[in-house]
Amino acid sequence: MPKVDGVFVVLTAVAVLLIVAMLGVIVGDILIHGWERLTWEFLTASPRAGMTQGGIFPAIFGTALLVLLMTVFVVPMGVCVAIYFSEYAKRDSWLYRWTRLAVNNLAGVPSIVFGLFGLGFFVRSVGAAIDREFYAGQLTYGQPALIWAALTMAVLTLPVVIVSVEEALRAVPQSYRDASYALGATRSQTIFRVVLPHALPGVMTGGILAVSRGAGEVAPILFVGAAYFLPNLPTRLNDQFMELGYHIFILSTQSTDVEATKPLLYTTVLVLLALTFLLNLAAIAIRTRLRVVAGRA
Repeated sequence: MPKVDGVFVVLTAVAVLLIVAMLGVIVGDILIHGWERLTWEFLTASPRAGMTQGGIFPAIFGTALLVLLMTVFVVPMGVCVAIYFSEYAKRDSWLYRWTRLAVNNLAGVPSIVFGLFGLGFFVRSVGAAIDREFYAGQLTYGQPALIWAALTMAVLTLPVVIVSVEEALRAVPQSYRDASYALGATRSQTIFRVVLPHALPGVMTGGILAVSRGAGEVAPILFVGAAYFLPNLPTRLNDQFMELGYHIFILSTQSTDVEATKPLLYTTVLVLLALTFLLNLAAIAIRTRLRVVAGRA
């Protein structure tokens, strides 16, 4: 038996080393080739001359804005659904079964389908209805826009947030709830004043996973808001925007001179990785702070 355990330990260690080695090769290759073109002008200037000159600041700004808006939309919605699953739903009720099935199916839908859904529902239905009711039929929201891209990404990342927040809520000891009820608190008071504060680190974990998923997705925003060449920054929710992932996709598939665009590709990928890392780092710092505060409480 010890021999079998030793073999298992060796196999798992080899698997971990292989994964770390592959990650190191990929990241190292991006760093080596992307660092050559990385300059302050590249990070802060607007693109020009068919995207072969200038910088990618509008794409950086658009990506960060998209992720932040997506997080604002998806976290409250995911928390509400998770609270229902964890605290209110009866496991044998038809509503719980169908809602749980919907969430599970949503997690397995290809990302390109979310883009088509966003185009059909948000742009063609909701946006067109807003134009008819408030803008006398003038094309304002019934077109690809930042708001529809953020909502589409929110729908895409919703299952991730629901699952992580639900697990965090279930991890709160039942004794906390019992003590709150014994003091005369209602269920809603117990949830929002006792359970949810202790589960806030888990809520932040859901936000981190949503940021990680949303920052790298391209397919869902192909039809609902992303533009290839748009030097101006978005100033309204119905503006189109540039996005790093979409920019990388266009450079890698539409360029007539692959060798000329290869340095741009490497540097843009490096910037996307760094931006995703910074957004995750900020969320992790907030989560750590919340854990410290919850531990003192």
